[in-house]
Amino acid sequence: MMKRYFQMLRFVLIMGILTSIVFVGMEIWTAPLISANVANELRSTILRANGISFNTGNISSVFSENIEEVEVDGFLFFVNASTGNISFEFEGGGVWGPIIGVVTLASDKETIVNIRVTQQEETPGLGGIVATEAYLSTFEGIRFLPNIEINKPDSESNKPNEVDSITGATRTSKAFEGILNDTYSARLAALAKVGE
Repeated sequence: MMKRYFQMLRFVLIMGILTSIVFVGMEIWTAPLISANVANELRSTILRANGISFNTGNISSVFSENIEEVEVDGFLFFVNASTGNISFEFEGGGVWGPIIGVVTLASDKETIVNIRVTQQEETPGLGGIVATEAYLSTFEGIRFLPNIEINKPDSESNKPNEVDSITGATRTSKAFEGILNDTYSARLAALAKVGE
């Protein structure tokens, strides 16, 4: 009986060790691929925001030909060589999880050309609207200074720094407003040095 118990224990240990080796090997093998996919997702987001055509086969070369990566005061900016547009990543807490994306500014460093949300966990059909092109297009032409305001829709015209909130998702709208304003204000001094 003891002999059988030890055989079973040895079998379980050997299988556990072999399985662990396979999983570690798979992680080591896939880590560079995952990293490359993340980098390509960022590149494609920035290229789309700048209206630059590419395909999966030439994304790296198109990106390097058109976009310059500039690091200032620890912040990474992506500058469109032909238009002067400046893109940077943003990230912050939404209602149910992080909201991550890229904002692209005109060369004046305060007017929004494009915003793209690459990750969010908001309620589908409500707060999840924060990632839709229809909603994000309402930010085009909006100015960051002094701050972006996301307010409930009303009959009055929006100010140059105001966007209507998402109906039924006030908390997501206010969280998004905070994320954008915090990201911009944290980078404002560094942004002023870009292109000098």
